[in-house]
Amino acid sequence: MYALFKTIDLVLNLYTWIVIASAILSWLYAFNIVNPSNGVVNAIGRGLYSLTEPVYRPIRNILPNLGGIDISPIVVLIAIYFIRALMWTTLWPMLQ
Repeated sequence: MYALFKTIDLVLNLYTWIVIASAILSWLYAFNIVNPSNGVVNAIGRGLYSLTEPVYRPIRNILPNLGGIDISPIVVLIAIYFIRALMWTTLWPMLQ
C-alpha cells in the first residue's frame, strides 16, 4: 500500500511542476518574451496545454470571470496540496 501512496504522491508532484511550467510559459507568451512561432516553444506550449486544459476547463466554468486573470492554476495547486496532505496525514495513518 505504501508503494501505491508513493506513486500517487509522485504523480501529483510531477503534475504540480507541469502546472507551474504552464503558468510560466503563459506569462512568457503574454509578455512577448518567447516567440510562439518557434517550433520548439510551440511544441512545448501545445504539450503543456494538452496536459493542463482538461483540468483547468471545469474549474474555469465554476470560477467567476475575473477579466484577463486566470486563477485556475492556483486552484489546481491548492487542490493538489490538499490531496497530498489528506493522503499522508489522514488516509495513510488509518491504513497502518
